[in-house]
Amino acid sequence: MPIERFEVAVQARRVEAVTALLSTPEGEARERAVLLANGAGFHMEAPWMAAVAEGLTARGFRVLRFNYPYKERGVREGRMLPPDGREVLEASHLRVLEALRERTGGGRPLLAGKSLGARISTLLAAKDAPCAGLVLFGYPLHPAGRPERLRSEHFPAIAQPALFFQGTRDSLCDLGSLERELTRFGGSATVEVVEDADHGFRVRKRSGRTDAEVLEAMLDRVAAWEHGI
Repeated sequence: MPIERFEVAVQARRVEAVTALLSTPEGEARERAVLLANGAGFHMEAPWMAAVAEGLTARGFRVLRFNYPYKERGVREGRMLPPDGREVLEASHLRVLEALRERTGGGRPLLAGKSLGARISTLLAAKDAPCAGLVLFGYPLHPAGRPERLRSEHFPAIAQPALFFQGTRDSLCDLGSLERELTRFGGSATVEVVEDADHGFRVRKRSGRTDAEVLEAMLDRVAAWEHGI
């Protein structure tokens, strides 16, 4: 699996460029590429991000993952930093999307993301960013313990189809609330409920499955779903 490492220029405080990794299948690639954005607490080379990128690439997708500016700086300085403001996150994400399209022929990729990355993907889609669909791993519908503070005000403006993966033990997404909010979603929305999974898609032993098995099932579902949009 060839992997190209490069930098993408951004405009952010104390960060002029972020690092990106483009994974390419050994054989023929699907027409649609995937832009994969990280959750707030980890960078693009964290084990979960690497496993998703590798798994999607094995299923024929070209996958670009990247660091948001705050995470780029945190990696360089060896410390944890809080996420950038929404404006910086959106602008940086959009710049990386443009870089992916430049490298893959200008098509409309899938915007995929984990938690924070999922939310920023939806915000860009609501502003008509060039994408074919959304793959959302653990959409953070509300802060933990605050189900009344919904992050869904932009759902009606999203026209692209979306695939949501949500665990039944996810403290950042009440499934009943998500079902209600998706009645206002502008495009088609499919929710894959992952039994016994928490926000990180970790399952307990008594579930009868391993975390790796859960991830493989999700990636199989992404591949099948992409064929139908």
